[in-house]
Amino acid sequence: MSTTGPSAPPAEGKRLPWSAIPAGLRAQVEDQLGGRVVRAVTQPGGFSPGVAARLELESGARAFIKAVGDINPDSPGLHRAEARITAALPASTPAPRLLASVDADGWVILLFEDIDGRMPRQPWEPAELRLVLGALTDLNRALTPSPIEAPLAATRFRNLGTGWHQFGQALAAGSIELADLPPWAGRHLDRLMDTESRWGAAVSGGSLAHGDMRADNLLLAGERVVFVDWPWACLAAPWFDLVIMLPSIALQGGPPPEDVLAGHPLTDAADPDAITVTVAALAGMFCWAGRLPDPPGLPTLRAFQRAHAEVTLNWVRERTDWR
Repeated sequence: MSTTGPSAPPAEGKRLPWSAIPAGLRAQVEDQLGGRVVRAVTQPGGFSPGVAARLELESGARAFIKAVGDINPDSPGLHRAEARITAALPASTPAPRLLASVDADGWVILLFEDIDGRMPRQPWEPAELRLVLGALTDLNRALTPSPIEAPLAATRFRNLGTGWHQFGQALAAGSIELADLPPWAGRHLDRLMDTESRWGAAVSGGSLAHGDMRADNLLLAGERVVFVDWPWACLAAPWFDLVIMLPSIALQGGPPPEDVLAGHPLTDAADPDAITVTVAALAGMFCWAGRLPDPPGLPTLRAFQRAHAEVTLNWVRERTDWR
């Protein structure tokens, strides 16, 4: 495994303790779960701000809670989307089962079955990476065609396909200079803008994609891989989840994207140009977003995006003959 190049900052939001949820809503949670919570252990991984904790009840039963109030304006909608998606997933999907949800008093609370598992070790261990890459193939086969209704990827990800155009508009307005772009991107900005504009068509497909595939959204339970955090689920090409995961794999000590892509069954029938278009769109999104202020409750997001910008931009260069 390669450990060179930039490393990924932690994918972590601003976690609140179980006690931060108002007492009346905690009582509703306990009613939904059928017992009193005697222990709550906060879990750090993942970008959603708010509460994320493993709960233990008086009876010994367990559950996982995700809850958000007004700490970030986008998070309640994402929690509601996750509730809709996970409630509709087939029971055979390797994802935590939604037990209940509470949407009241400015809080959105999701209760899931607690998975007895752990995140993959970082840096990536070869055996664990092989297990996850194989599980991605199995997941795609189980969710193609999509068993549920979901938005198209181009609808779900409104910031994809706009990053390079944002740079172009900022240059035209005089709010940034060409020197503010990475040199290679500045030389090829027009090409990058044209390329990213085709990303919606490039990723179109009938598979249900998770849409946010990273190590912190996986749990290893023995030889089983469980995929958590589904608010970004969408309809896409079979290879979409794999491609969006590869930059984080490289950042977390795994092999370069092309090394994984070349031998993976999800790309056997893929159009190489469609993958290049998608990588260019990812690079534009990460490069532009990484310049912005930290959003509320997500203090590590921009650093995470800047690290991904470097990897994805190098990947675009590798996949093109632009000099």
